[in-house]
Amino acid sequence: MTCASVAHCKKALEEAKGDIKQAAILLRKQGLEIAAKKQSRAAKEGRIDSYIHHGNKIGVLLEVNCESDFVARNEDFMNFTRDLAMQIAATSPEYIKKEDVPEEVLKHEKSKEDYYKNNCLLEQVFVKDPGLMIKDYLGSIVAKMGENIVIRRFIRYKIGE
Repeated sequence: MTCASVAHCKKALEEAKGDIKQAAILLRKQGLEIAAKKQSRAAKEGRIDSYIHHGNKIGVLLEVNCESDFVARNEDFMNFTRDLAMQIAATSPEYIKKEDVPEEVLKHEKSKEDYYKNNCLLEQVFVKDPGLMIKDYLGSIVAKMGENIVIRRFIRYKIGE
């Protein structure tokens, strides 16, 4: 699941000499490079998505921003925000990215990397595709949409917490 165009997939397959796994790695890397280039652009549009887990015991509200209303209404973008909301419901991250974690919290952790993988959304493995990290999924959506996309904030509710 790279969200890349057929032309990009074909080019990546040629570069990888027919190795599908290597082509997927190349496409993900290209997606991250494109995302890095677009990071400085303002993302003032977007959507607020919600997810209520079966049994109505867990709920998530999520804000994801993009540059245009056109992208905000795109089916791939809406699927992305829905996937993120379900990811948050399933994995209970506390932060969006590593840089959001206060240094005080990290002082008490044995392994920063393990803490990041468990508590930072962008560092998590995507529950719907264990071969994909959330940051790679974001990069592929940025590459496909051609716009800066920012996961702005989220909140997760659970009955009894």
